[in-house]
Amino acid sequence: MLSSRAKYALRATLALTEELPSGRWTSAQTIAERSDIPRKFLEAILVQLRDQGLVQSRRGPVGGHKLMKPAEAITVADVIRIIDGPIALTPCASRTRFGVCRDCKDMHSCQLTGLMQRVRDAAAGVLEGCTLADLTKAPKLATDLDLTPF
Repeated sequence: MLSSRAKYALRATLALTEELPSGRWTSAQTIAERSDIPRKFLEAILVQLRDQGLVQSRRGPVGGHKLMKPAEAITVADVIRIIDGPIALTPCASRTRFGVCRDCKDMHSCQLTGLMQRVRDAAAGVLEGCTLADLTKAPKLATDLDLTPF
């Protein structure tokens, strides 16, 4: 499940994406207000994004935050991995942080590993195939979905 932190990070990076054409620095306060994110929570997220090289920060009255790369070069998966870690549901299915599940007796005979790897591949394929630029161009999901029951 996607954490609140990851959702906030995505909202914040989308707000920064919308500011890219202006070339201006965007304050944490402006991002928080536009994206409906608690400011203190946002500041911790921006530090994490900065430390991982996704966002640059500058102090002072004309300071703020900017994306370090073009929005076309930042995927949704990049942001989620920085905040939440691997996309995989289990450690044994992770490509970036592979590990044996705590309760696994023998990973080689586990009947779930293959399924979890397919789930990871499907989720990663969608998230890696969608950039911040794509999201800013996409129509709002709620208006696009056909919510008619089967």
